[in-house]
Amino acid sequence: MNLYDSVCIRCSRITTQRYSTSFTLGIRSLAARFRDPIYAIYGFVRFADEIVDTFHREDAHELLIEFRNDTWKAIDRKVSLNPILHSFQQAVNEYHIDRSLIETFLNSMEMDVSEKTYDQSGYEEYILGSAEVVGLMCLRVFCEGNDDMYQRLREPAMKLGSAFQKINFLRDLKNDYFTLGRMYFPQLEIDRFDENTKTEILADIRRDFDAGFAGIKQLPKGARFGVYVAYVYYYALLNKISNTPSARILEERVRIPDARKYALILQSFVRHQLNLI
Repeated sequence: MNLYDSVCIRCSRITTQRYSTSFTLGIRSLAARFRDPIYAIYGFVRFADEIVDTFHREDAHELLIEFRNDTWKAIDRKVSLNPILHSFQQAVNEYHIDRSLIETFLNSMEMDVSEKTYDQSGYEEYILGSAEVVGLMCLRVFCEGNDDMYQRLREPAMKLGSAFQKINFLRDLKNDYFTLGRMYFPQLEIDRFDENTKTEILADIRRDFDAGFAGIKQLPKGARFGVYVAYVYYYALLNKISNTPSARILEERVRIPDARKYALILQSFVRHQLNLI
């Protein structure tokens, strides 16, 4: 089983590395004991998202039902021939990740199959499932069974996940709307997306960032720097979007160059070492 476990977690690592440079850098900045379970969570989330975003010629609804059923079987059996689900079930069972979080996440993925536009209630429900509960899954790992810490940091973890997701919505506005036909922001009409609308959305995201940062400072030492790296990257992305004309956001995906990402990690490390976060 040790060999099989190692093969499966390697699949989760590769998935993270190929899909997200920024999250990979953040995970690598965690203490070693936290890396594999967070890779496992990311791999699970990424594959579920792939079903609703990528398999356009397949029956995404049917695939998602199968994925949901396979997820519960993996968790109950504590083994799966799907390497991503095998690694995920290990994290779930070892860190006692609440099943309600997983169910809420999968419900949001189901929303992506059918919903194309969201009112305020649907928007909040989608963010809860697609981002906030993912932050709580990771928090379960970081707290290592300390339920008092988990309860204390629940709200900041959810706010940080919310901030990350809303940034993704803005960054991917062009692809989400023109390719996938989705509009997540309830107050946004694509033909009226201007600087005022962008500023309003950014102000909401900054409030989430502020609440999330308060929680980062209270995380265990082995988790704090890695989560801070992700925070710094996304905050840099927030600032770049803020300085990018709204019309350009509809034309191209805003990115942080790799060289800049590595510079941000170095700056973050210095601040962390000097206890400036």
